[in-house]
Amino acid sequence: MGTFKIEGGKPLKGNVQPQGAKNEALQVLCPVLLTSEKVRVTNIPDIIDVNKLITLLGNLGVKIQKNGPGDYTFQADEVNVGYLETEAFKKEGGSLRGSIMIVGPLLARFGKGFIPKPGGDKIGRRRLDTHFEGFINLGAKFRYNREDHFYGVENEGRLKGAYMLLDEASVTGTANIVMAAVLAEGITTIYNAACEPYLQQLCKMLNSMGAKITGIGSNLLTIEGVESLGGCEHRILPDMVEIGSWIGLAAMTKSEITIKNVSWENLGQIPNVFRKLGITLEQKGDDIYIPAHKDGYEIKTDIDGSILTVSDAPWPGFTPDLLSIILVVATQAKGDVLIHQKMFESRLFFVDKLIDMGAKIMLCDPHRAVVMGHNFESQLKATTMSSPDIRAGISLLIAALSAKGTSTIQNIEQIDRGYERIDERLRVLGANIVRV
Repeated sequence: MGTFKIEGGKPLKGNVQPQGAKNEALQVLCPVLLTSEKVRVTNIPDIIDVNKLITLLGNLGVKIQKNGPGDYTFQADEVNVGYLETEAFKKEGGSLRGSIMIVGPLLARFGKGFIPKPGGDKIGRRRLDTHFEGFINLGAKFRYNREDHFYGVENEGRLKGAYMLLDEASVTGTANIVMAAVLAEGITTIYNAACEPYLQQLCKMLNSMGAKITGIGSNLLTIEGVESLGGCEHRILPDMVEIGSWIGLAAMTKSEITIKNVSWENLGQIPNVFRKLGITLEQKGDDIYIPAHKDGYEIKTDIDGSILTVSDAPWPGFTPDLLSIILVVATQAKGDVLIHQKMFESRLFFVDKLIDMGAKIMLCDPHRAVVMGHNFESQLKATTMSSPDIRAGISLLIAALSAKGTSTIQNIEQIDRGYERIDERLRVLGANIVRV
């Protein structure tokens, strides 16, 4: 396992270009399985989770050509569906949660899709029911091997369009069902659909391949099935979670940073929530400029003077992936904030590491924590810690960059799953960070 050694307490300065969006990449790489024609995708982030999915597609028989950094052409004209029932696939597919989204395209085009119980972050229970209930609504037969934790759906002939009300606005569930429905016979209506920007990107990509999807950006999607899809070119948006991570890092390390080409129209609540923490950020064209917060930042209260609550919600609410960042940044704010993580029950379980560094945090229960900010009057102290998941990992890295002394973060593969060459990019800004 790799380790970062970070000498903290040093302000950074410079420009940073956000990587392509991890969560979009995991969605838009899967539609290559829906056509035998070439599909070109650009701005793909070079991170572990995405590279695993590209390898998985290659093992399924998809022809892959790398045109340049983050630029790939895929052609699924000789897919080996039999690979899905091999031991190698069970091991490979189980290591990546995003692998669940190959099931919809495979079911739509080849009449079968299998997946082992997917891996990913250990942030609590993450149901797959929405995915498979959607496939069943489209006419597929479901089977589950309890011993191997192996899920499967099969169908003879084309799937049949249907009306469905999703039990939750699952992003990956909506994506999977949409990819299955685009080749179904008739019309599929999905109510309570997720409407995140990355899901919108997937729908726009499918339409450019010949699909007929309307209602994009709303929670009511209508899909008129077509007999076949063609190739396309698609560019991935910048990663809004990484953008939020850079905002938090800049504020907490009192650094002057400009984040370039952020796609402001797709950031939703992110700028507003950081401003509620008292953080100054300015829109300059399509860039975000964060000045050095030499005098700190003060958390705003609610209108009636009560303690600010920051909670997550499905889009257009605040993304759960940034609550860990908000929590760590609040440790040096002036004032108090209640962090309410509604969507996952284990994501706050890294706060003990921040408490060891001197942060004042009260963990109320698996979903809520109260942070009492230091207002930079007491600097966090360096320590040795391990990264439990992607977002907690980057939060601990931000804490280490602001702390006094040299910190060690172990299990950094978790950070590498979601952040491209993070140590190299931090060194360009002046950070003292070494990968061991």
